Amino acid sequence: MSQSVFKLESFLETHEQPFVVISADLQVVAVNRAWEATFGIDRVHRVGKPCCDQQGACRHKHLFQTLEPYAGIFEVEAGNDTKKLLNVRGYPLLDADGRLYLGELQSLLQKSGENVQQTGLVGGCEIFMRLKAQLQQAASTSAPVLLLGETGTGKELAAEFVHRHSPQARGEFVIADCTVFGEDLFESELFGHEKGAFTGAASSKKGLFELADHGTLFLDEIGELPLSQQAKLLRAIESGQFRRVGGTSTLKASVRVVCATHRSLAEMVRQGRFREDLFYRLSVFPIQIPPLRERKQDIPLLVDHFLQQFGLIRGRHVAMSREGLIKLIQHTWPGNIRELKNCLQLAVSLCGGDTIQENDIHFMRRIEEDMQPITNFSPVPPLPQASASLSAVEQYEANFIMSLIKKYQGNRKLIAAEMNISERTLYRKLNRLNLN
Repeated sequence: MSQSVFKLESFLETHEQPFVVISADLQVVAVNRAWEATFGIDRVHRVGKPCCDQQGACRHKHLFQTLEPYAGIFEVEAGNDTKKLLNVRGYPLLDADGRLYLGELQSLLQKSGENVQQTGLVGGCEIFMRLKAQLQQAASTSAPVLLLGETGTGKELAAEFVHRHSPQARGEFVIADCTVFGEDLFESELFGHEKGAFTGAASSKKGLFELADHGTLFLDEIGELPLSQQAKLLRAIESGQFRRVGGTSTLKASVRVVCATHRSLAEMVRQGRFREDLFYRLSVFPIQIPPLRERKQDIPLLVDHFLQQFGLIRGRHVAMSREGLIKLIQHTWPGNIRELKNCLQLAVSLCGGDTIQENDIHFMRRIEEDMQPITNFSPVPPLPQASASLSAVEQYEANFIMSLIKKYQGNRKLIAAEMNISERTLYRKLNRLNLN
């Protein structure tokens, strides 16, 4: 195993969700423990194998050709001749030596009732306890729930809580990310399709609505749903009936709907970007998820929770110093709990001992939703202006390092720490890429 791949596997373990890394020759080079746990397959049976069925279209090959991130719903092999539906986000990665890889973050579309677990609904302050009481009250009803709140506040965890405490808890918890539903994908993904319904429909496929029968359908970021598709969703919710694309039979499903958004749907209604009838149908039981800055009393609990998680992953426990905790409490947390978790991930990596000190904590300006900075590898930034002296990969590497220079205000120690290289190696890279 190369040193680069060894570092890559260490980097993967900071992810709680399944994460796969694929090389330019379309081979799986690493997966994380979360992937093993999700699919019940040891990594030795996946690493070194082709990325996907070479008979069909390969989304990974397309990324290496275009270097364009992608997102969507895909069916993947899950062992024992079974398949699972996943929400997938893929993007190019550069390692510390400038090699190009593909990183793919995966999350299950379906979670059976007994497998739904709360991994981050943590707190004890008055605001949090009021929220928890509202979620429990919502769970006991059959009314649609609308979760409102800023990005990173834990709306998916709140939706899981509602499902787990509802009469539908024994059914499936199906997650639909509306940010990936374009004009062409919506009906096929939500209602399914029959074989031959369109080019590429090699077989019939159940939609998310059908998969959530007698369970809960969580529509995340409902504000991103195209206006042209909103009437179809409204009809399905009100009647419980739908047709697969290309089908003639009317199907039925009993589905509990929970939605979430960080947008103001009321304002979108006024602007004509969201249907008023759908808004009132989805917002029967609205619940506001408070931002972290309004529940700072919970920061010590959240810090302990995340550090325990990281300790299990890394095999060693790291504590937070008093000065470090004060610095965390004084921060405003525009990225909420997700930002706190990312901040702690970096602090654990920078920490030289068993206790995180104040100087190990560095706040990030704004973190893109699924482009989290993780110790050894980072998403590839946009391609800069072409340079006659640098290759395409070197241009990406230069742009990536420049983003770190800006982020850490030229502090080479921090830049080298995030890239997991020595300062001497960083200095050589700066010279080679003509950066200062």
